[in-house]
Amino acid sequence: MKFSVDTFPTRAPVWWGRRGVAGAHPEVNGVTGMEIVIRHPKNLGRFESLLARIFRAPNELIRPLDDMNSVLWELMDGRNDFQTICSMMDSTFHERIAPVEERVRASIVQYCTLGLAIIRQSALSGEWDVSAGFDPTGLLKPPGEKLGLHQEERSEE
Repeated sequence: MKFSVDTFPTRAPVWWGRRGVAGAHPEVNGVTGMEIVIRHPKNLGRFESLLARIFRAPNELIRPLDDMNSVLWELMDGRNDFQTICSMMDSTFHERIAPVEERVRASIVQYCTLGLAIIRQSALSGEWDVSAGFDPTGLLKPPGEKLGLHQEERSEE
């Protein structure tokens, strides 16, 4: 997937929250450096659904992100273009993320492949909610204490 430096990688409308303590992060409003956890309901077929009930499998996927992908996720709020994101990631993680454009692009492509991000040609201006704790599907139950999420992400949905 190719996209230019002036595009806006943006979180898709999915449920996500923060947990843990703040880590390395740029001094940008809304970026904490905490671990990001993404939750979404499983899309099971009839037979898979039957097996899931028999084996009491969870009905949602939980994806915790590592420290660099967590910061990247927070930066992808629809207001930062690719070049700005790369600059902030480079100034935060230095040689750990080198070569920065290649690594950031690879992560964004992976997010897009999973349906977690969208590449926009312009900044987000309220077309959808990218905030923490928002369930666009309406299918997720409130997160349990076991996830260790911060209070604002554990509120009723």
